Order: sequence, then C-alpha cells, then structure tokens
Amino acid sequence: MDRPRVAFVGPGTVGSALAVALSRAGYPVVAIAGRSPASVRALADRIAGAEALDRPQGAVDAADLVFVTVPDDAIRSVVEGLTWRTGSSAVHCSGAASIDLLDAAAAQGADVGSFHPLQTFASAEPAIEKLAGSRFAIEASDVALEARLTEMARAVGGRAITLRGSKGLYHASAVLASNALVTLLDAAASLWEDLGLTKAEGLNALLPLVRGTVSNLEATGLPRALTGPVARGDVGTIDRNLSALREHAPETAALYVELARRTIPIAEAKGSLSPEAAAVLRKRLEEASQDG
Repeated sequence: MDRPRVAFVGPGTVGSALAVALSRAGYPVVAIAGRSPASVRALADRIAGAEALDRPQGAVDAADLVFVTVPDDAIRSVVEGLTWRTGSSAVHCSGAASIDLLDAAAAQGADVGSFHPLQTFASAEPAIEKLAGSRFAIEASDVALEARLTEMARAVGGRAITLRGSKGLYHASAVLASNALVTLLDAAASLWEDLGLTKAEGLNALLPLVRGTVSNLEATGLPRALTGPVARGDVGTIDRNLSALREHAPETAALYVELARRTIPIAEAKGSLSPEAAAVLRKRLEEASQDG
C-alpha cells in the first residue's frame, strides 16, 4: 500500500506523538500547522522533510491525509474553515466524537475518518513510546481509508479496532478504565493520611499492588483475576473495612459499598462466591447503604 503524504493541523500531545511515530515508521510527514509558531517549529525540526506552517490550509494543500488534532470542541469549526479536495482524507483523533465532525470535508469530496489511540498521554515524549502496543479505535467513511488507517496503527506498533457502535460508549469505557482509576487511587491513597503517612507515600505503597492486579488481568483475564473479601464472601472483613471508613473517611464508605456491589457478580462468575454467600453479601451491603 502506498504511503500517503501526511500533515497535522493543531498538534497537541497526541498529534505530536503521532507525527514523530509515523515519521519514524517511514511515512512522509510533510507539514505541521498550528497556532503556536514555536511549538510547530520545534515539532517540525524533529521530523525530516516536515515544513512548519502558520496557516492550516497550507498543510491541507500539501498532504494526502490530514490529521486534525485540535481540541475536540474546535474540530468542526476548523474543518469548516478549510478547503478540501476530492481524494484527500481528513482524520481526527478524538476518542469521544464521531466522524460527523468532519462533514464539511466530506461534502467537498474528502474521505473522513477517526484514529484514536486508546492510551493515556500526560506529555508528548512518553506518549511516543506508549503508542506501541496500544489499540487504535478506527472509523472511516471509505474502506480504502479504513485499510490505510489500520496499516498506520500497525506501523507504529499498535493494533487497530474498528468501531461499529456508539463512540460515546467507547469513550465512557476508556474514562472508567483510566481516569476513574486515578480518582479511585486518590481515594485509596488518602486513607494513608490516617495511618501516619502522606498520600504520596500511600500511593507509592499501593502502586505495586495495582501493577500486580493489572498483571493478573493480563495473565488470567476476567473474572479470574478478582481477589479480595467479596471474592471470598468474607462479610466480617467487609464489615471491618466499612467500620473503619465510617470513622475515618465517611465520604469514601458509599464508594466502597457501591464497588463491592458491582464486584459480587464478578465473584459469582469466577465461581468463588456461592449464590447463598452472594445473597448474604447483597443483604449486608444494602443494610450498610441504609446505615450511611
């Protein structure tokens, strides 16, 4: 498959990582355009053959495939302000939005798609390395563009997944798996302040446990990776946990109860929790929620 000339409009963390990774994989990244001349120049300087531009139309004119990697709320307006040609491709990297944000490009004859790396990127440099091994959620208006984006994912060491359902549902899944994990660890680490340690010390103590859990998930999958008091039907331990939470962190007790409820069917699926023990747990957690 011929490799298209690629350009980026508005490269932030994700766009910058993709630009460097695609260039390293042999794709001709020919133009970078954005609102910050210094950032655009710095990125272009890292990519052989890339031109730094101050106008996005120049990037569109120079390339066969254009990644529009501006913030989600700006994608539609940016695309509407550009002139697209038949046979070119406009692609965004939003995890939550569908390709209808690119309708203006499609109306002018461009193929449109989305290319979302299912990964967390706090800064650009580590993001480049994280692309390898990541899944890339792909939507495309044309089978040829879908094949091209699939090959791009493979070229940077990733794996493409083609979405056919709700993009919002896909992104909600990602939020629960990544962002909610940070929130959950914030709650968990905060408890260590009542143990005479700092939240940072608590987080450092918990991270090996988190890595072990992820390792178990990779090795055995769901539901077999589940451990803990719900998986064992250990009502006494759950009562002790809740008693401590009500005394020291009452705002976290309700979170514990809700997560324990959601854990029961996983434990049942694993086979470690009998129907009778599950019924006892559900009743106890219902009483705990009413007790506040």
